[in-house]
Amino acid sequence: MTAETAARVPLVVKVAREPGSEDLPLPAYMSSSASGLDLPAANREPLEIPPGGRVTVPTGLRLEIPPGYEGQIRPRSGLADRFGVTVLNSPGTVDSDYRGEIKVILVNLGPDTFVVRRGDRVAQLVVAPVARVELVAAEKSGLSPSGRGEGGFGHTGGTGPAPAGTGSAPAGPGT
Repeated sequence: MTAETAARVPLVVKVAREPGSEDLPLPAYMSSSASGLDLPAANREPLEIPPGGRVTVPTGLRLEIPPGYEGQIRPRSGLADRFGVTVLNSPGTVDSDYRGEIKVILVNLGPDTFVVRRGDRVAQLVVAPVARVELVAAEKSGLSPSGRGEGGFGHTGGTGPAPAGTGSAPAGPGT
């Protein structure tokens, strides 16, 4: 099977609704090539997030993600750009063995109070494969050398343009 064919064969993820959330739409892709399904807010009353504040938003949904996959809860770019609202623990991870209600922790980094209303699309869900690894103890000298070595935060450059021919994007502030 080619990657193109695999992309057209959908992975089945079971979804159950919390009582009282039957009126909300199921998460949906908003375009034919979207990577994430938009998640609706299932709060009964409006939730206010003051500047610098955070709130946990219920979605009214429980998922059965197949083993070997995870759900990633990601911010919606429009909320971040227009209001400074984003997912606090981004990306949030939904393990394949979790069966509780999916909730989204939103934080308001903008200057104004943000109101979450029932049915608002508050985040995206991306379902992606995950690798299980086996860690093998090794001494520092037993690790293979690399071009980066021990270079950490800010190692690839400050906020200026990437060196010519590297194909790297400039590092952001504070990196």
